[in-house]
Amino acid sequence: MGQGKKMNMQTGFRLQGIGKSYGKVQVLSGISCTITPGSGWGILGNSGSGKSTLLRLLAGLEIPDKGTIFLNGSPVSADGKIMLAPVNRKISMVFQDLALWPNLSVKENVLLCMGKKPEAEERAMNSLSICGIAALKSKYPGELSGGEQQRLALARALATRPEFLFLDEPFNGLDIEIKNNIIKKIKMLATENHITPVLVSHDPMEVLALCSEVIVLQQGTIAESGKINRLLEDPVSDVLKAFREADKLIRNAFCSR
Repeated sequence: MGQGKKMNMQTGFRLQGIGKSYGKVQVLSGISCTITPGSGWGILGNSGSGKSTLLRLLAGLEIPDKGTIFLNGSPVSADGKIMLAPVNRKISMVFQDLALWPNLSVKENVLLCMGKKPEAEERAMNSLSICGIAALKSKYPGELSGGEQQRLALARALATRPEFLFLDEPFNGLDIEIKNNIIKKIKMLATENHITPVLVSHDPMEVLALCSEVIVLQQGTIAESGKINRLLEDPVSDVLKAFREADKLIRNAFCSR
């Protein structure tokens, strides 16, 4: 696993016995897994399975009630404490609510996250081009459509060239042609720059298109994990079973024509 170089087993995220509750509602329980650099990772599950919470725990935006999260072999969150702030985890994240600055232009939204790097301008415009909104660089978020705002959030995240790119349902509302094009370009950029995408989604097709590894959550626990192609051969989780059945129906429909 990896992109042209051998990865140390200590590299990346390792979760050990993670639990998270909000009040009396337990969202995650007994989560133990690894997310290593290289291949894209999907966090897949139906609504309410704990996908976004798991991503926020990895990012350091939420604190686990139980268990420990390690990054490159060192604990970064454990038992109600944060040891390493999100800004120091070499990640970039696209939120469901996008979190765009309404008073900044499209290009300024991207540049704000890059500091005063000499290559900032070129990298910002390249990321906007990848997401198909370079022509909108002078507009403000309020002047963009919902799909254009989502592409701006993606461009901003890509421009920082993080080690891990966290994507929380980033393709909702995008036309299938635009979505497929962005997924292809994210995959290409991730490979070229050694970025590991971690995609939260309820859609196995999105995960299959971007990721080779998947962690499937069901009612706050891990139902199955591993290479998604292998899991689809004999799925045990509800979401992958449903996806495999839908795939069969589509194939049968085409074969019967």
